[in-house]
Amino acid sequence: MPAWNAKKTSASGRLPVDLDDLLQKTSRTFAVAIPLLPEPTRNAVALAYLLFRVADTFEDATLWTRDERITALHQFARLFELDREARALEATQLVSRCTSRPPIDHQGYLELLSQLSPLLDRFDALEPSARAIVAHHVTRTSDGMGAVVRRADERGNLSLTSLHDLKSYCYLVAGIVGELLTELFLNDCPALGSSADALRASAVAFGEGLQLVNILKDSGADASDGRVYLPPQVSRAEVLSLAWADLEQANRYVQTLQHGGAPRGFVAFTGLALVLAFASLDVLRVRGAGAKVSRDDVGRLFAALHQSLDEDQPFDALALISSTALRARAS
Repeated sequence: MPAWNAKKTSASGRLPVDLDDLLQKTSRTFAVAIPLLPEPTRNAVALAYLLFRVADTFEDATLWTRDERITALHQFARLFELDREARALEATQLVSRCTSRPPIDHQGYLELLSQLSPLLDRFDALEPSARAIVAHHVTRTSDGMGAVVRRADERGNLSLTSLHDLKSYCYLVAGIVGELLTELFLNDCPALGSSADALRASAVAFGEGLQLVNILKDSGADASDGRVYLPPQVSRAEVLSLAWADLEQANRYVQTLQHGGAPRGFVAFTGLALVLAFASLDVLRVRGAGAKVSRDDVGRLFAALHQSLDEDQPFDALALISSTALRARAS
């Protein structure tokens, strides 16, 4: 059995957390995409995703007040500045608070919060350079989310008012994820060094594009929870156009990975996320908020991507979508 989910006790004496299981319970796209990565990148990215999801759960804590969310985000961010012993104590206190007063009504996210201490055990076991990358970016996004929540009213209701606000929000919650992934890729694949500038130049747009797709898709549900991310004076068409431009830049990012000699898993992981985002944007353009790519179509895109990589074809997300006739059906 690989170290990924091996049932050996950690240095803390706790059984390690099952990252695959938590991914399945807290994500749709990334639960499928992350296992495409090679080790050690797969482990670091899965762990980073789940830590980002912890922060996201505190930001979206619909059962907590604004001040409770801010306090939790601050305490979570500070965990990564503490030594191991102090971090374990603070994490236990944070989990206890979540247990006594759940922040959200979502069983998967509550289970994730309950597993914070073993997640931090896995964090401590990362290779030092990967651990530093994860800590830096998780701290940045947690602090950024705290700043966003401070703008909400006392009950946590938030409305963004401009395109600048929207882009700033997307950077804090997703652009930073693009930067994190890029640094982990460069850390784990020295051959990409000559492509570092090009990858870093497109990393934020990649994250922003994926986040804009999620915002467009979930705008109705978010609004019912008191979160209005689409500014009233910005047309939906303008946001769709911005998302499309971001995803086109993300396409160049994946192509840079491929041309730079990245492992197949790097291209498959980023390529799948991008293809699904483009397909989702097509569906949203035609059917409006709430529309999703069907599971059957996800399977078709997954197969088309792997066939393309098996045949050593140059990556192009829109060409893959066209090859499956999804765009024709969306229209």
